[in-house]
Amino acid sequence: MGGQKFEYDESGSTFFYFVLSFLALILVPATFYYWPRKRKEDPTKQAERCQCPNCKEKQLILEQSQPYKKVKNFFIMLAIISGWVLLGFLAMKVSQFDYEMSNFDPYEILGLPPGATQAEIKKSYRKQSLILHPDKETGDEKAFMKLTKAYQALTDEEAKKNWEKYGNPDGPGAMSFGIALPSWIVEKENSVWVLGLYALVFMVALPTAVGTWWYRSIRFSGEQVLLDTTQMYFYFCHKTPSMPLKRALMILAASCEFDKRHNSEIIERITDNEEVPSLLRDLKNLGEKNKEQPLCRPYSIKARALLHAHLSRIPLPKDTLEVDRRYVVSRCPDLIVEMVNCVNQLIALAYARRIPRLPTIETIENCMKMSPMIVQGLWENKSPLLQLPYITEEHFKYFTNRKKHIKSLLQLAQLPSDERRQLLRFLNDSQYEDLMKVLGNMPYIHFQVNTEVIDDENPTVVTAGAIVTVTVFLRRTDMKELFGDTTIKEKNIKDEEDGGGENAEKGENGENDKTEKKDTFKRPVWMKQKKHAPAKKNKKTVARVKTVVVEKTEVKKDVKEVKEVKEPKKKADDGEDSDEGDSDESGSNSDSDESRDKSSADDDDDQWDKFQKRIQKRERLEGRSKSSHPVHCPYFPLEKQEFWWCYICDRKSHTLLTAPAHVTALADNHELQLRFTAPRWPGLYTLACCLRSDSYIGMDQQQDMKLDVKEAAAVPSDHPQWDLSDTDDEHRDEGGNESEFTTDDEVDDD
Repeated sequence: MGGQKFEYDESGSTFFYFVLSFLALILVPATFYYWPRKRKEDPTKQAERCQCPNCKEKQLILEQSQPYKKVKNFFIMLAIISGWVLLGFLAMKVSQFDYEMSNFDPYEILGLPPGATQAEIKKSYRKQSLILHPDKETGDEKAFMKLTKAYQALTDEEAKKNWEKYGNPDGPGAMSFGIALPSWIVEKENSVWVLGLYALVFMVALPTAVGTWWYRSIRFSGEQVLLDTTQMYFYFCHKTPSMPLKRALMILAASCEFDKRHNSEIIERITDNEEVPSLLRDLKNLGEKNKEQPLCRPYSIKARALLHAHLSRIPLPKDTLEVDRRYVVSRCPDLIVEMVNCVNQLIALAYARRIPRLPTIETIENCMKMSPMIVQGLWENKSPLLQLPYITEEHFKYFTNRKKHIKSLLQLAQLPSDERRQLLRFLNDSQYEDLMKVLGNMPYIHFQVNTEVIDDENPTVVTAGAIVTVTVFLRRTDMKELFGDTTIKEKNIKDEEDGGGENAEKGENGENDKTEKKDTFKRPVWMKQKKHAPAKKNKKTVARVKTVVVEKTEVKKDVKEVKEVKEPKKKADDGEDSDEGDSDESGSNSDSDESRDKSSADDDDDQWDKFQKRIQKRERLEGRSKSSHPVHCPYFPLEKQEFWWCYICDRKSHTLLTAPAHVTALADNHELQLRFTAPRWPGLYTLACCLRSDSYIGMDQQQDMKLDVKEAAAVPSDHPQWDLSDTDDEHRDEGGNESEFTTDDEVDDD
């Protein structure tokens, strides 16, 4: 039996195979992902782009923000092309390799057919040896050795037997394992260089790269916001449960992203000592005398002044403060999303009784209001018409007359074309065309809700403590559909919405449902709902609201946990309605239920906590698309996409019932589900489903939902899971000072 031996690649052939495959593995995906491509914009979209001076200036700034883009693309193309040239060279090199003993055939080498006679073999050998002998001018030593070996394999009896048996005239050889590395790597004189290279790669470069990545990753949250900033948001939102808008703006400006000690991209200039105080004198109600840390620090005051100047549209020095303003404003949308998440988590902790004070719904809504303000560069109390190009406060006198008083974008879009052109007579034809492009591309959202109790015997009836699922249907169209004769178009839209889905409020019969649907879409969706007077604090206690937001595709998978909690209740009701003849069977079922479902209210809370954590983890892992429609925002330094927040709240008790769902992919249609636990006491509750834009001012919508909570069916007192202990009754009596829901009857009594 032949031996085994390991050998390095002396000729370099196997090493070339290794390099060839490794290079191809890197080069193919790198070419696909990194090859520079010229994006050809759709001519129709390019024609719809606004040509106002502010938009042109923004586009120029965006192009100048990447001065080395062409040089970078050139080097990327050069590197990829060089890699493909090297790949082709290696492929050609490998194709020219000739392995001596691979498929050794002596007849083929001698140029004879199989079965040739000894005379023919000798004749062919003499003829070729005269040509290939090394002493001849045309000699080839390698080919002559191969010829000699073939001649011996056919003339020598022992060599012929070895060739016929083993395929080799020399007999069975050693099993060779080739290592795809050249032999010079293990040579003694090169050992120092090889060890130095290994040490540089594995002991210096790799640990440095991993350490740098780890250090950067642990400093940021899921929204790529510094953890120090997130902790600051938690502190101030907990400190100020009812936060006004200007204080939220002050906290936003104190983010660590604007401090040079935390962010190396921040530039501190000598000119700030003169320009910043001059800007502070021009701004009012800035709160620069606040002594709270870090609100009183210089970087915070500077960022606050830049935000106030941005919202007031005050021009700044182009080479200094204007550059800083663009950077600060560009970071704000992500910071606002993180602030909203922090307030939402504080509300959840307050429901879990881990913190004493509950942030109000006004706090989280004021945080949301900052996003469209910063994107459009406007204060909240300014007219939404200022979001259109060429419109200034000097033109408001044209929008006010005896017949009509135009205050919103919807009212302007619904005007007949001749009246609208007459109203905007201060614009020339090209300016009017630009304005109509922008107005026509703004969003017009059809907003519809449907309330039901999933996995219940009667999904249209809400009982005390049931898990209510609110399905929100969103359909996004352009506002240009309102141009012209709006009466006919709105009627068609109403008919589509009435037939497209069920209304949020369902009656006990079909006729009531139809009338409610008509009432829901009677007024345009952009019109604000009637504001109710603020309710007083009531003294009744309700269940803690457990909030969770899930997509419709996830409900079928996750609703099983909820069903497990409700199964004993259903089985108990079935047991009461069963005949006496089935008493034995029902008794056995109750025994099995008793042995299987031994859990208390605390176990239910634990299930809910695990359920919510799994949903949130799944949403983080799956990620979300962030492509919808571009926003017209000439004062925002970056390109922006339309995003929305959707949530359910109780206006009368100023509480948030569901976590705000951040809708980032509303291109045409979108459907989401909001879930919360109904109150434990029967009554008529008025809740609000809100849709809030993060890009436009005046685009927010709200639909009131009447939640008629019925009393839950009676449960046998001997059922182990539904027994109410004395401690629960005492807890209900002691918790009368807190209220998360308020019925309409209580408001009337107050």
